[in-house]
Amino acid sequence: MSHTTSLFEPFQLNDLELKNRMVMAPLTRSRSDNPEHTATELNAKYYSQRASAGLIISEGTVISEEAVGVINVPGIYSQAQIEGWKLTTSAVHEKGGKIFAQLWHTGANSHPNHHNGNAPLAPSAYNPNVEVFTPTGFKKSESSRAMSIDDIKQTVSDFKQGAINAFEAGFDGVELHGANGYLLQQFFSKNSNLREDEYGGSIENRARILFEILDELKNVVNLSRVGIRLNPSLNGIMGISVDDETIEFYNYVVTKLNEYGLAYIHLIEPFTDVSNNPNAIQEVAKHFRKIYNGTIIINRGFNKETATKVLNDGDADLVSFGVPFLANPDLVERFKTNAPLNAPDQSTFYTPGEKGYTDYSFLSE
Repeated sequence: MSHTTSLFEPFQLNDLELKNRMVMAPLTRSRSDNPEHTATELNAKYYSQRASAGLIISEGTVISEEAVGVINVPGIYSQAQIEGWKLTTSAVHEKGGKIFAQLWHTGANSHPNHHNGNAPLAPSAYNPNVEVFTPTGFKKSESSRAMSIDDIKQTVSDFKQGAINAFEAGFDGVELHGANGYLLQQFFSKNSNLREDEYGGSIENRARILFEILDELKNVVNLSRVGIRLNPSLNGIMGISVDDETIEFYNYVVTKLNEYGLAYIHLIEPFTDVSNNPNAIQEVAKHFRKIYNGTIIINRGFNKETATKVLNDGDADLVSFGVPFLANPDLVERFKTNAPLNAPDQSTFYTPGEKGYTDYSFLSE
């Protein structure tokens, strides 16, 4: 008889034992509304409430002041921020949980309001045409500034230091944010990378920054505790479009990632309908399972049944859930017992304070 894989089975993530295959996806919550942009006791409570997940991936934590693109997000570039995150990692570990920090640079998906009136840095001067959450409300993005070679080198260094800082803060690992139209994906995509130097043009050049970051990280941290998030079929939103080289690009990147012995790749199924687009991968997990030799986490609006199916189809090893974990701190228990789920309150996704953050009910209440 063939074995049926359950969401509740433990999973060996290199040297880390996860108690189940349910991952809490990274979710920006904008609760670090303090001058130092530090994670606080409130963040620690939020994450520790959800420590029954096999793995938590933190909200994007910015690697420098230049990386900011959303208000009230916690950083990982100062000593105060390291100390702030220690509250969260300690609280999660006390409850037997595991947590990775997502290292984030928003690139062009930002606004001059975040940068003392200066245009945000990105691979090229381009406008992603997105809404940016600024201190004075949502605003339309403007054109970015093209990064110099020195800016790129500094950013690689900032990712490296961010990883060092994350481990000092007690995180079990880090995830590089290479998805959802932010800086790394801006380098990857032809519509946002118009460079003509060694970081633009060819597939190898557009992928260069990612592998420079990984080559720096392996000098200071164990790559078996490093993951990367990718959104290969992102199209027409978040400032990114697929093109005639998108599939070839991601095939190249994921094949090369096999050489690095990472913790995982965290893939996202298409956000929009790409069924008639020959330049987009229709079934992301299924496609890359044939290419990638390591652990795959898959994300995209799964429920218990569809998540179980993707595991049993063999397309992924772990499934990440975003909004369901946001509204259900005990999502694992609710799935186990087929209990109803709390409804998310979208009006409080990005507002300060406990409401819609740490006040969602548990089954036991």
